[in-house]
Amino acid sequence: MPFSPLCVPNRLNSSPLTVVPIACGAHPIAGAQFAGTVALEAARGTIRIRHHPATAMTTTLIRRDDLVETVAAALQYISHYHPADYIAHLARAYEREQSPAAKDAIAQILTNSRMSAEGKRPMCQDTGIVNVFLKAGMDLRWEGFEGHGDGTIEDAVNEGVRRAYMNSDNKLRASVVEDPLFSRKNTKDNTPAVVQMQIVPGNKLEVGVAAKGGGSEMKSNFKMLKASDSLVDWVLETVPTMGAGWCPPGMLGIGVGGTAEKAMAMAKESLMDDIDMFELLQRGPRTELEKLRVEIYQKVNALGIGAQGLGGLTTVLDVKIATFPTHAVGKPVAMIPNCAATRHAHVVMDGSGPAYLEPPDLSLWPDVHWQPDYNKSKKVNLDTLTKAEVASWLPGDTLLLSGKMLTGRDAAHKRIQDMLAKGEKLPVDFTNRVIYYVGPVDPVRDEVVGPAGPTTATRMDKFTEMMLAQTGLIGMIGKAERGPTGIDAIRKHKSAYLMAVGGAAYLVSKAIKSARVVGFADLGMEAIYEFDVKDMPVTVAVSSDGTSVHITGPKEWAAKIGKIPVVTA
Repeated sequence: MPFSPLCVPNRLNSSPLTVVPIACGAHPIAGAQFAGTVALEAARGTIRIRHHPATAMTTTLIRRDDLVETVAAALQYISHYHPADYIAHLARAYEREQSPAAKDAIAQILTNSRMSAEGKRPMCQDTGIVNVFLKAGMDLRWEGFEGHGDGTIEDAVNEGVRRAYMNSDNKLRASVVEDPLFSRKNTKDNTPAVVQMQIVPGNKLEVGVAAKGGGSEMKSNFKMLKASDSLVDWVLETVPTMGAGWCPPGMLGIGVGGTAEKAMAMAKESLMDDIDMFELLQRGPRTELEKLRVEIYQKVNALGIGAQGLGGLTTVLDVKIATFPTHAVGKPVAMIPNCAATRHAHVVMDGSGPAYLEPPDLSLWPDVHWQPDYNKSKKVNLDTLTKAEVASWLPGDTLLLSGKMLTGRDAAHKRIQDMLAKGEKLPVDFTNRVIYYVGPVDPVRDEVVGPAGPTTATRMDKFTEMMLAQTGLIGMIGKAERGPTGIDAIRKHKSAYLMAVGGAAYLVSKAIKSARVVGFADLGMEAIYEFDVKDMPVTVAVSSDGTSVHITGPKEWAAKIGKIPVVTA
């Protein structure tokens, strides 16, 4: 074979015959190169090169600015658009739901979803910690990364996150703290993202983005099962311990195998898969893994936990399971739930520029428009509220709150605790007031406040006795159930806990007519606000005698479900 002057071997050695890879005629601008092998034969001090050309390969150029824009656009998109498969499955769940409380909660979530899509504002106030999954083809080339930050792909992803969360047209809440152990200072722009990258065959860049809220992330579980242990048994033992802070109805992502970190990563990434349980049940499972998915789906729903933990037919819309080979002695299992604010998207970059997603057709949303029920709900004036009126509320009562309330969550409660211990005066008087556990999104345009849904109430349980005994507080509003410590304090002080629907943040914000910071302004979204509200919908979740609807509701519906078919997604 003739020698090609454009072909330069990567290495030479003195063995009689060596075959090495070679790049021939590479053109740095066009991006086309020819690969092949050369045979090098060393004999009597001479080298003969025989070139064996291979098939031409085309590389794709990924520019940093295009990656930044792709990530930023995708995060803005998922902040206000639910995936169509989630809406379709939730609409089916709404149609068949027989629990009035759960049906009302689903109606609020569906209405909120449509409002967010129309208003292009976040469906949930917790706009999440960003997870990015990159699958980079081996034939990619990268351009423009030098001179920006540390010049890495991860740095470009974080710039995309920064631009998305600081977008003046649709501000997203920054929730990430840079030091998890000590200062816990907010980074202000929601960076850094958690980035996972795989190198795969091909010449494209697949970009998957998700925004994972803290309520569902806090309910992640892992266990190293023995090889003979049952995955189904572990799931059914674990899900009831998760409560409703993960905002059901949602999904369960399960990773089985590998090592501890591999199982967790598989569980998280499985939540990016399309929801297809309806189609799976319609055609019937074809593999052992599909049979297992259906079994877990049906048995979890038979627990009766229901939407927002109020008791009902649908707790999960789908169950995903990913597996990987593992050591013979064990079975690593991880389970991560996805909440009602399911937010993820997938795009493919082919080198032609940023990749964008097409907005969904609003006709995909069902004809569900939640409105306050003035006939069934009690109207409450917060400005004249008394302990006697609070004590009169019954478990499951629906209320429409009007007047002024205070807000506060983890950081504010901790600071109040420290100030009371030192005998310092609090910035606000809580006497005969109600506190709303919320960290709102900053307002844009003519808003008085951005989306402002409730945060998980159990995190405030350890502060509840202090607040009720030492500040004069008489009521609390939050998301999901209260734990034993919180319930004991509520019973002791004849207080009440009211539940707002998680996953209806934009809907709830429309009930807020004014908002101002009245304490701890340095805490940002965790500052104490005073909201003036009009007909804000809540449910009495723990009454003054300590009765919790998150205990009675699921128990009632678990008993009923044995008589009600719940096999259709």
